Amino acid sequence: MSTEFADILIVGAGPVGLMCAYLGQLCGLRIVIVDKSEGPLEVGRADALNARTLQLLELAGLFDELYPLGKTCNTSSIWADGKFLSRQSKWWEELQGCFHKHFLMLGQSHVEKLLDCKLKETEASVRRSSSIENIELNSTGCLTTLSNGERIQSRFLIGADGSRSFVRNHFEVPFEITRPQIVWAVIDGIIESDFPKVPEIIVFQAETSDVAWIPREGEIDRFYVRMDTKDFTLEEATEKINRAMQPHSLSFKKIVWFSQFSVKESLAEEFFVQNRVFLAGDSCHIHSVNGGQGLNTGLADAFNLMWKLNMVINFGASKDLLETYEAERKPVARSVIESSGELVRSTKFSANGTHAEDYVKIVQRRAGNITGMGIRYGSDGLQGSRLFDLEIFEGTKKTRLYSLLDYSKFTLLVFGDCKLDPKVPEFVKVLRIHPHQSSDSIWTESCQYSNQAILVRPDSYIQGAAALDKIESLFEMAAV
Repeated sequence: MSTEFADILIVGAGPVGLMCAYLGQLCGLRIVIVDKSEGPLEVGRADALNARTLQLLELAGLFDELYPLGKTCNTSSIWADGKFLSRQSKWWEELQGCFHKHFLMLGQSHVEKLLDCKLKETEASVRRSSSIENIELNSTGCLTTLSNGERIQSRFLIGADGSRSFVRNHFEVPFEITRPQIVWAVIDGIIESDFPKVPEIIVFQAETSDVAWIPREGEIDRFYVRMDTKDFTLEEATEKINRAMQPHSLSFKKIVWFSQFSVKESLAEEFFVQNRVFLAGDSCHIHSVNGGQGLNTGLADAFNLMWKLNMVINFGASKDLLETYEAERKPVARSVIESSGELVRSTKFSANGTHAEDYVKIVQRRAGNITGMGIRYGSDGLQGSRLFDLEIFEGTKKTRLYSLLDYSKFTLLVFGDCKLDPKVPEFVKVLRIHPHQSSDSIWTESCQYSNQAILVRPDSYIQGAAALDKIESLFEMAAV
């Protein structure tokens, strides 16, 4: 059988693998993506996109199609003893440099279906019902054999194939799992209840904080119910919901998805293996669902990785750039595991019996992870921080700065009036943003980056900043 050639082979067509493939297509890379499944997810799994993910979706041109499908939510409430104890959204309201200060409550299936459709449109559809038999490293990359005998020679390979990753296991990457013995039921359904239905996350405190009510898109609501046993029924989970909601009651008119999960936590020892193979998403980090960080962290892995592969493959960047994927993403994954671990343990252990209140205090303390806006690469100054989104005008048309960025390139933002004509590499897009109204140019009233040149990475983190007469110095920082 003949051998097919690709720049990148992606194993796994969950949201992370699909996003890697889609971003690779935007960058003009030759992508092959394979998965065991027959199609994208229909129901269940992740349920929220955070504020940072919404900004990243803007970069990829996906925001406008996904945003109307979801339900916004930035408020958390505590209910105990038949009354509300508190309601708070401070950690969202205080966010700077973004226009969507909330979760977008939207099932993972919507993300997968859109990405799957986009790939079909570019004739790079997922090869379904396909599994990996073997992966061999050779002088030019990875030779992968599929279950049907097909062979694919790729320069690089990405394992986005989940917590039981074939790729991770094949390369014997250590992945020691911690199991804190906490078991949850998760129910998606259409409800009937005399409890006022509000677009808030409500944490109920009974003898423990064992129920969370999560608003979802359309008519669906989600309930997480701590059970602490692997043997339970839907009726038993519903009974726990009703006990926590007293004196109110609830029943399900329709069950869309009912499942259980045991909390597991692990961090792969390596995210980048033998200079050819990458791990992304659940294949290299798993944790509790508490805080809604799983899908968001995995998608951020994709946005961090694919532009670096683009720079190496299409623009001759040093392969040292690829090592920064693990250096940047592994500490983030470790922080997410710590955050979600603290949250899930607070539902079971409380020194004062105030589980729900403890939970919300942890959310506030860990808000940088939960909103996604606290993630940065580097500790000081602008370098490594996320670019603030700003209100921008193209003549009289109002838009947002993120809508002008291009994921396939760096962007040089020149804030101020100047006559400089920098000679830029082909992988850098230049946007001049004037500080006063203009009918035929881009301008803003924001003073955030006044009289500075900002070099922005394709994933919208700042590579460097300089005074307007020092622009040339920024190109040495473009990592190529």
